[in-house]
Amino acid sequence: MTWRQILFLSCLSAIVFLSLLQEGTSVSVGTRPVGAEEDQEGAKQKIFTKESDASNFLKKRNRRSPKSLDEVNAENHQRLRADELQREYYEEQRNEFENFVEEQNDEQEERSREAIEQWRQWHYDGLSPSYLYNHHHI
Repeated sequence: MTWRQILFLSCLSAIVFLSLLQEGTSVSVGTRPVGAEEDQEGAKQKIFTKESDASNFLKKRNRRSPKSLDEVNAENHQRLRADELQREYYEEQRNEFENFVEEQNDEQEERSREAIEQWRQWHYDGLSPSYLYNHHHI
């Protein structure tokens, strides 16, 4: 099959599919019975309020009362607790990193000391006393 035939078949299948979907949606919308309009009016009254009631509600919401002292204290307490937890977390992370760095430095110093000691033993000529005898102990 050439690309033109493939394009033609895909377009044709898309058109058929869309026409089936359109028929399906038109069938799913039915006509309303006569009593449904009355029910709809009752539902509107339950959902929507009168204009005067709505404006009074909005006026009340504009004049918001300040937070009570208990609310302010509770929010401050939560904020302080969150700050304390964050501070503890970062302090713990810093301590872990410092311990890691200290261990790495100790290992590096030990490797360096061993390498220097091996070099001195290898190059010891036997004429002068070894390094260990010249090492002063405090």
